[in-house]
Amino acid sequence: MQELWFDPSRCLIGGAWVAPAGGGTLPLYDPSTGEEIGAIARGRAEDIDAAVTAARMAFDGGWSRVPAAERGRILMRLGQLVQERVEALAMIEARDVGKPLKQARADAVALARYLEFYGGAADKLLGETIPYLDGYTVYTLREPHGVTGHIVPWNYPMQIIGRSVGAALAAGNCCVLKPAEDACLTALAFADLARDAGLPDGVLNVVPGLGAEAGAALSAHPGVQHLSFTGSVATGAAVQTAAAANVVPVTLELGGKSPQLVFGDADLDAALPFLVGAGIQNAGQTCSAASRILVEASRYDEVVERMAARYAALRVGPAVSDLDVGPLISARQKSLVEGWMAQGADLEVAGQARLEDDLPDGGYYVAPTLFAGVSGDHTLARSEIFGPVQVIIPFDSEEQAVALANGTDYGLVASVWSAEGARQMRLARSLKAGQVFLNNYGAGGGVELPFGGVGKSGHGREKGFEALYGFTALKTVAAFHG
Repeated sequence: MQELWFDPSRCLIGGAWVAPAGGGTLPLYDPSTGEEIGAIARGRAEDIDAAVTAARMAFDGGWSRVPAAERGRILMRLGQLVQERVEALAMIEARDVGKPLKQARADAVALARYLEFYGGAADKLLGETIPYLDGYTVYTLREPHGVTGHIVPWNYPMQIIGRSVGAALAAGNCCVLKPAEDACLTALAFADLARDAGLPDGVLNVVPGLGAEAGAALSAHPGVQHLSFTGSVATGAAVQTAAAANVVPVTLELGGKSPQLVFGDADLDAALPFLVGAGIQNAGQTCSAASRILVEASRYDEVVERMAARYAALRVGPAVSDLDVGPLISARQKSLVEGWMAQGADLEVAGQARLEDDLPDGGYYVAPTLFAGVSGDHTLARSEIFGPVQVIIPFDSEEQAVALANGTDYGLVASVWSAEGARQMRLARSLKAGQVFLNNYGAGGGVELPFGGVGKSGHGREKGFEALYGFTALKTVAAFHG
């Protein structure tokens, strides 16, 4: 790829770009065309071990003693470098992931914002004093874990690096990052910019590779003191099991089946862009995708009709065409999504985007599809599809709406569309989700807003100050002075 200013066939370990110990590479494909466009390093356990060693040396060698304000300045400089490279990063992400340019550009801007936020927060991570017995002064300290491991998925590499690695660095940790083999280019670009920003050698290390090789090695490495993973439930369980052998805390964000509840008094003109957009963004490959639309019976037909019209107007095309929806990440993901859609053969297709006739033959395109008349126990209403597929489910009462919304194994995000304030407050408490939005969805990304789930959506929180707390260990100091 001509826009790259770094060599993706290498790992960043201890401040140097090095070939993987095994010397292997993995092919890189453009989801928009299916064409092979390059190769990335195939890191393995030896490379992970070298990266963890480099991170530990950097931590013990001085990063843990760098004043918080100076750590913050480095992150702020890195944020500025990202901001200056937004267009280049967006183009790389669009080619690598397949998302439309405008979405990739928003991700690059969000990465810069995470670095600004955590840069500014680094010296504001405070302890507290605790009233205790006479003759004692008791206070707490928040200290970094040491070496933290970060396993980042392919759908939003820049955003998840920002909220995970950015917070860990601000708290004083040194990081080993394992990006997804399907999309790791912006992770490598980020690491190169971090060197330019003045991040000391070894504080950030990046090892691309297969999950079963590099990812498994990082999860089980005894030199890692904290792990952050975003991805599937099955892989998250494997990461947590491996980490448990070393008694290492893990932050897991494992996806969802997020509902939007639309009541009879909802402002549909305000809701409709969110009802559709939150489901098909990044071709539905979003952990917080609003894949279930629950609608009160009195407005059900109207919502179906108006959503169907929006689906018919969606434009699907290559990432660089910057339309509404791009391709899926890979041929494998396309096959998985089509398999899920086939399980909706008994359902009404209320709306569907039309694939353009001139799409590249090898691209991984799936037409966004809206299924109506769906029961709450249908497999498409309960399973995470991770594609541009939404279902509409009718309800008759608030109690039924809550039961349907809570009727999956997941609990990541939910939204309520209603003009009634008391109902908004009741449902905010009743819905099982890590985030609940009232008359909106997503709140513009919300760098400052704690994010995470319950149930099989995972545990722990990212974003905001909660992420900083998660990347520190709390120490209590009790001084007796009589």
